[in-house]
Amino acid sequence: MNGKIILHRRRLLGSLAVAGGGLLLSGCDALNDSDAFRGALGTAEGWNDGAQRWLAGDGLAREYRAADMSPLFRANGNVRVENAVYRASAAQRFANWALVVDGLVARPLRLPLSALQQMPQRAQITRHDCVEGWSAIGKWQGPQLGPILQLAGILPAARYIVFHCADRFGSTPYYESIGLDDAMHPQTILAWMMNDAPLREAHGAPLRLRVERQLGYKHAKFVMRVEARDRIDNLYGGRGGYWEDAGEYGWYAGI
Repeated sequence: MNGKIILHRRRLLGSLAVAGGGLLLSGCDALNDSDAFRGALGTAEGWNDGAQRWLAGDGLAREYRAADMSPLFRANGNVRVENAVYRASAAQRFANWALVVDGLVARPLRLPLSALQQMPQRAQITRHDCVEGWSAIGKWQGPQLGPILQLAGILPAARYIVFHCADRFGSTPYYESIGLDDAMHPQTILAWMMNDAPLREAHGAPLRLRVERQLGYKHAKFVMRVEARDRIDNLYGGRGGYWEDAGEYGWYAGI
């Protein structure tokens, strides 16, 4: 992304912040009680997502050289899964594990890890930007998500791809979702290797999403099922992801 685009984006976001600040200063409680205002906020969030997508275009996230890789790559989120089915699979080095691909597809799939490893692979060295403020550069390898969805025969009604994961936070299942355009992006892969070795559990074994143009919390770990959907507002908390449902972060995390 060049300097002019970055400058225009900052001016755009700054204008939104000023406009939003003026509205909020006019009376937070009264505005928050207004259905019309809450609806406007939802519309503004969708518009902002669209603006970010327009600014990013179809470009690739920057890729680095092997010499740029970080000596330490922190593990974010859960580092161990207590799910009994997962633990049994891990004990067998995921030999009996399979990824489920279903939802709005013509041909639901059940893909063993070995099948994913035998598909055409994409390797990429990219920077992981965590919303907590740290970054690291690592190498990821796995099949592209787009061809897997095409193999399943994704239906025209599908607009979102949901990643159901093996881990939980308390009693709440962890999940994430992305739009179909990001799912089909060439750098969106289901990685089973990190830094030229199979994923460790702390980093999401046996499979994690890499959606390189978004912040780290979108890169779901321990992926067990990929579901194509026409909507996400009727799933769990309705905002498209665990952290989004909790009100912590926005659904679109483009960088």
